[in-house]
Amino acid sequence: MRYIVTMVWSLLIGAAVSYVLSSMAGAAFELSHGLITGVIIGIGVLILGEGVLKGNTQS
Repeated sequence: MRYIVTMVWSLLIGAAVSYVLSSMAGAAFELSHGLITGVIIGIGVLILGEGVLKGNTQS
């Protein structure tokens, strides 16, 4: 479930970032660019959350 929620949020945030940046540049908004950005952000978050930032558990 957390993978699905992570991907949904990353797609929404990626689309919002793409919209803001295209508005600032005066260019047309393209949803495909936002989705690609969201997928990249989501994969990065999942890799960081599951591997790199996972703390060492000591017993």
